[in-house]
Amino acid sequence: MLQDQEFSLDLGDEKLVVRSGLLANQANATVVCQMGDTVVMSNCTVGAEARDGVDFLPLQVVYQEKYYAGGKIAGSRFRKREGRPADEYVLLGRMVDRGLRPMFPKGFYNDIQIFCTVLSYDFEHGHDIAAANSANLAAALSECPCDGPLGSVRVGLIGGELVLNPSNEAREKSDLDLFLTASKDRVVTIEAGANQVSEAEILRAIEFGKKWAQKIATFFADIQKKIGKQKWSVSGTYMHAAAYALLEEWALPAVNKAIKDSLEKLERRRIFNEYINGAAKQLEEAIAGGKLSLGNDEEKEELLAHASVLVDALIKSEVRRLVLEEGIRMSSRKVDEIRPLSVVIDVLPKRVHGSALFQRGETQGLTTCTLGSPGDKQLVEGMEGERKMRYMHHYNFPPFSVGETSNRLFVGNREIGHGNLAQRGIEPVLPSEEEFPYTIRTVTEILESNGSSSMAATCGSTLALMAAGVPLSAPVAGIALGLMSDEERGQYVVLSDLQDEEDFGGDMDFKVTGTEKGVTAIQMDSKLKGLPDDVFKEALERAHQGRLHILQAMLQAIKEPRTELSPYAPRIETIQINPDDIRLVIGKGGETIQKITGDLGVQIDIDDSGLIFVTSVDGETMQKAKEWIAGIVAKPEVGMVYDCKVVRIIPGVGAIVEFLRGKDGMIHISELQWQRTENVEDVLNVGDEVKAKVVEYDASEGKTRLSIKQLQEAPEGYREDRPRGPRPPRHGGGGGFRPRR
Repeated sequence: MLQDQEFSLDLGDEKLVVRSGLLANQANATVVCQMGDTVVMSNCTVGAEARDGVDFLPLQVVYQEKYYAGGKIAGSRFRKREGRPADEYVLLGRMVDRGLRPMFPKGFYNDIQIFCTVLSYDFEHGHDIAAANSANLAAALSECPCDGPLGSVRVGLIGGELVLNPSNEAREKSDLDLFLTASKDRVVTIEAGANQVSEAEILRAIEFGKKWAQKIATFFADIQKKIGKQKWSVSGTYMHAAAYALLEEWALPAVNKAIKDSLEKLERRRIFNEYINGAAKQLEEAIAGGKLSLGNDEEKEELLAHASVLVDALIKSEVRRLVLEEGIRMSSRKVDEIRPLSVVIDVLPKRVHGSALFQRGETQGLTTCTLGSPGDKQLVEGMEGERKMRYMHHYNFPPFSVGETSNRLFVGNREIGHGNLAQRGIEPVLPSEEEFPYTIRTVTEILESNGSSSMAATCGSTLALMAAGVPLSAPVAGIALGLMSDEERGQYVVLSDLQDEEDFGGDMDFKVTGTEKGVTAIQMDSKLKGLPDDVFKEALERAHQGRLHILQAMLQAIKEPRTELSPYAPRIETIQINPDDIRLVIGKGGETIQKITGDLGVQIDIDDSGLIFVTSVDGETMQKAKEWIAGIVAKPEVGMVYDCKVVRIIPGVGAIVEFLRGKDGMIHISELQWQRTENVEDVLNVGDEVKAKVVEYDASEGKTRLSIKQLQEAPEGYREDRPRGPRPPRHGGGGGFRPRR
């Protein structure tokens, strides 16, 4: 019999409900988390053995959106099944991953797969909070050796007040959107977007979120004691003390020198690889010479297989020791020293609407800015419905940027994550759509990398946007900070401007973007099982100092956004019309709007409010399009003279003419000329172009009467000769006419 076990926890005004035992029991552990009517299932499965050759933690978090969860039949016209996860769900999966990953022990290389599946969504409670917590508890209940448990919360800042897990509606008003994961003791990971929020407020939000996340972690720990499975034991990373001492004596002097010398990344890596690859031979010689004694051939084989691992550990240990004991980093940099900066704008012709090259040390990013019409917005569809993205930043990291080759040539999850971080950092300073109605896309090509490339993308985006003439409210810069620690001694050293070797061998990657005024985005990953609170305070202060230094260099290249756009950028002008007249501009089956865009080569986008955006690269066609639209929606004015074209002759009655771009009016036979007219064709024929004056307009029925003769002087002594009796119908028999649509 299945045993459905349910547990609940009050979180402020909401309730967190978790269940296990009813669903998916062939997974190693399954947890269903419910908040309101939002329900997410997380399944944790672990491989029985590590795959050959795997020397890293193969953790995979798969975040699955289901259209049915939001009560929608979404997808394309021809395909209704969910496809590859949208970028948003890739990012959510990475967010869950970053919390769990440091909780696994070093040396555990079995495959771990966690599926987070959204089963129901109420559009109010965040499915990402439910997913993270169900994943946290599933990992805790499973057999895989994951420490914790962890709890995850979201913190908002609305009107100066901190809010726990704000609703989707409330998040729209919040100046801060902070996602935090913590164990019972420490904060493990942070992800945030902010509207130039001060460091003091960020620290207050972290402390607030930590308190609630720890409450969840404690709640999960109690559940784990009741129903959790026995954890697997892990032997840990390989170590042979005697062999390590020999390798240290052989390699350490060269490693120490390579770290301290001002070498380029590839040259330093060449030296390190020389010792890593030569370690096995060095040990073989030591064994043959009697300097190293081993018990048997099996021990020797194992040692030689791990020789490179020992030297890699030696290098990372020396990088750490130099920082902690001597305050020396790569190239003898100080712990708060930022690498040399280089900023160049307009590196590409103006056909690229804005471009900038940002370089920090050996990290180089080329960013371009492209401006488009409102119709170029990206449409995103899913279980939450449709939404449009006005600003997009895309980040590309080709293998040549680190001097390597690779068969993975397309965008991966890392590129999506780094691109989104830079995008999130820029969004708070973008102009409103009313102020600047363009769709904006920036793209960063990382051409060379030695760490902090996502922050180079943020700085490059600011520069390219300013060069393109996008009126940012403030420039944004980004910096990544690292950490070297000795937990036994309680020693923590924060490093400004993180580079690769310090990232691989260090304990933290803390990325912060912001303006002079405050923070706009944060992403913090830790290799430790959480960080002390003091580290956040120092890291945020160091990030503030660092970005001011970087902003100073950026503003020397371009002080403020340009007031003129590139001559090759499209121009957008707006026309406000009555929403009731939208149908006139569109025309039957889109005929009218298609004719305007086809004839003039402009792009027209119409908002439901009646605001029309006309996009053109040519001023003359822009003006023609505006006049055309103005004519379509204009109302005839009595006494005004209009250019008309004869479109139909009604024998004995008059002529139907088109004027004001699509409106029809009647020129009665009696209004053609002062002389009596027997046949309309004696004066007008289809296709003739004439000027006529409006003599009557009935707005309720849309009927217009025009006259040619009233633009002419009556002949001297003229007496109109017409038969007595009833006046002929104004617009001919049979009920007249209506304007063409």
